[in-house]
Amino acid sequence: MMNAILWLLGTIIVYWASKRLYRTYKKMYLTPLLVTPMVVIAVIELSGVSYNTYDKGAGWLTDLVEPATIALAVILYKNWEQLKKNAWTIIICVGCGAIAAFVTSAGLSYLLGLSPEIMDSLAPRSATTPIAISISSNIGGIPTITAVATIFTGLLSMIVGPLIVKWLRIQHPIARGVLFGTSAHSAGISKAMEYGDVSGSIAAIAMMATAFITLAAAPWLILMFQ
Repeated sequence: MMNAILWLLGTIIVYWASKRLYRTYKKMYLTPLLVTPMVVIAVIELSGVSYNTYDKGAGWLTDLVEPATIALAVILYKNWEQLKKNAWTIIICVGCGAIAAFVTSAGLSYLLGLSPEIMDSLAPRSATTPIAISISSNIGGIPTITAVATIFTGLLSMIVGPLIVKWLRIQHPIARGVLFGTSAHSAGISKAMEYGDVSGSIAAIAMMATAFITLAAAPWLILMFQ
């Protein structure tokens, strides 16, 4: 029990330290969502501790994801007027983004000659992890590969996203929210919040819409590559 608590506290401390570091230097490669898992994985490997031992303590943090997601409803409520005003714009943009992400992932896998199982595993990577894994299982993919691809997509999009915002001079909070929510799911919400509550709210809506659109369209879209 003591070891579990130590791993829990250790993970929290690493996250807190990386967040302080990120606030001080504001470098994309120092984002806590990238630094924290890298440091924790390195410590686990060096210490020789099994993942199950680590998960007994730090797994409690995973249980907080659901209430944290539900807490986004507060931000959505505060920006409800913005959401209603731009509802169709958000739905159309997210729909196009979700379908484009699926088709380009599957299409690139097909062109590279990857096996059908790998293609099915990579195609739903832009949906949030639980939904992406469910889609992957239903269309013949490998859930473990899907989980890794989805997490990598979120981290990469969170790093590249600010560069796109800067280079294309995207100023509108709705556009920023759709960009991060559609491409980087939960990691994108965290990044979008740095641009303001409106962007964070739209990112949350975009993440959920992307997940449902991908879930509904995946069985039909994957037929294009079979």
